[in-house]
Amino acid sequence: MAMANLARRRSAALLSSSSSTSLCNASNYSRILSTRITRGFSSASEDNDVVVIGGGPGGYVAAIKAAQLGLKTTCIEKRGALGGTCLNVGCIPSKALLHSSHMYHEAKHSFPSHGVKFSSVEIDLPAMMAQKDKAVGNLTKGIEGLFKKNKVTYVKGYGKFLSPTEVSVDTLDGGSTTVKGKNIIVATGSDVKGLPGITIDEERIVSSTGALALKEIPKKLVVIGAGYIGLEMGSVWGRLGSEVTVVEFAADIVPSMDGEIRKQFQRTLEKQKMKFMLKTKVVSVDSTGNSVKLTLEPASGGDQTTLEADVVLVSAGRVPFTAGLQLEKLGVEMDKGGRILVNERFATNVPGVYAIGDVIPGPMLAHKAEEDGVACVEYIAGKEGHVDYDMVPGVVYTHPEVANVGKTEEQVKSMGVDYRVGKFPLLANSRAKAIDDAEGLVKILAEKESDKILGVHIMAPNAGELIHEAVLALQYGASSEDIARTCHAHPTMSEALKEAAMATYDKPIHI
Repeated sequence: MAMANLARRRSAALLSSSSSTSLCNASNYSRILSTRITRGFSSASEDNDVVVIGGGPGGYVAAIKAAQLGLKTTCIEKRGALGGTCLNVGCIPSKALLHSSHMYHEAKHSFPSHGVKFSSVEIDLPAMMAQKDKAVGNLTKGIEGLFKKNKVTYVKGYGKFLSPTEVSVDTLDGGSTTVKGKNIIVATGSDVKGLPGITIDEERIVSSTGALALKEIPKKLVVIGAGYIGLEMGSVWGRLGSEVTVVEFAADIVPSMDGEIRKQFQRTLEKQKMKFMLKTKVVSVDSTGNSVKLTLEPASGGDQTTLEADVVLVSAGRVPFTAGLQLEKLGVEMDKGGRILVNERFATNVPGVYAIGDVIPGPMLAHKAEEDGVACVEYIAGKEGHVDYDMVPGVVYTHPEVANVGKTEEQVKSMGVDYRVGKFPLLANSRAKAIDDAEGLVKILAEKESDKILGVHIMAPNAGELIHEAVLALQYGASSEDIARTCHAHPTMSEALKEAAMATYDKPIHI
């Protein structure tokens, strides 16, 4: 019955959406076509239809999509290597090291219980780093290949606005050029957020960039900040033998995470010998001696203490990167946090200038930036684009991973909505028990009256893969019963999501 009702709801929604979207598209198409004719859009002008400043996940995806839509496109990237922070010094290299360090940890601590024994297991850090660099290099070249395939012009250099339709580029070869475009998209991403009085030298006091390229394993690593990046990088070096201490000003790790999941996650990390100093302020960091000395005090004030480390990772978050773009020259409006203000079509207050990704409000995630990029150029091309930030999944790539989409229980409570909670522990999941990797749970929040899913939180191996069934369910307004009555293969960890759904609307089978 639930599936049938869902099908009817979706059909009605699609019919309604199709009707309104068709009207919007027809109207937009006529408007854009008129604009193209009056502005010489289809002429032999040297101007680009779209210029993208920034070749990260948002920028390069926007450029490729624009070219696929038939728009003459140029992408400007200051690194000379496409992929942005994510590919070069972020998501990809960190996941490479997370995987490599996990393999070492498994070989040393878990293989014997599976009957696989070695006389010794050693770390070859240069080889580990080489594997990471190889992955980065191959992917970067892959994006360049996609640019050639889709006929995107690639300019290597630092771009800055001369006008709403002109970008001056200081090229990496020492020259300069001007790139013209009818529509210019700012996709310059974000940069490491510094802390007052702490100088990052990328050797002993490092950002995430330096933490990905350490030449030796530190005996003691202090991580300032208990967010996604800090916990992931702490996990890498902790598995390889570092004594890791995480210092966090707030009362909790990963404050955006569901409270119940967060507590279990912290206990799991503590079992992995990661230490936490919460409600603690870093007053200063001194690297003049043989070790790095941190002066700490309680966040609420009090007596100071000291903590020594070989390496300190500053992981206090990220800030929009707009330096040198000369946005102020154009009069582009920004908020107090330095984020560019845009409307629902990603347009700034300056006609023809758009912005996407980390430089605008919303979660600073590569996949969110990609969706922004696609939607933005669809609007430019006269189509309809859309990004629902409530449907953007988040993942912490530790082990186990933690993934979520939708509302936390705290958020649902604050909304004043009557709700039900369904949970299922991995300890009762056949696949997790079979592979002896059963740390975690699945938690589902659903509206009590309608059973509509409001949020899903998963702590499990490969949670980042498991979450997408939940993302799709929320996108289509599914109920917990819809998931519960959908057949899941056995034995799989996905069954834990099914059982949690059963626990939400009725009762689970296996607990």
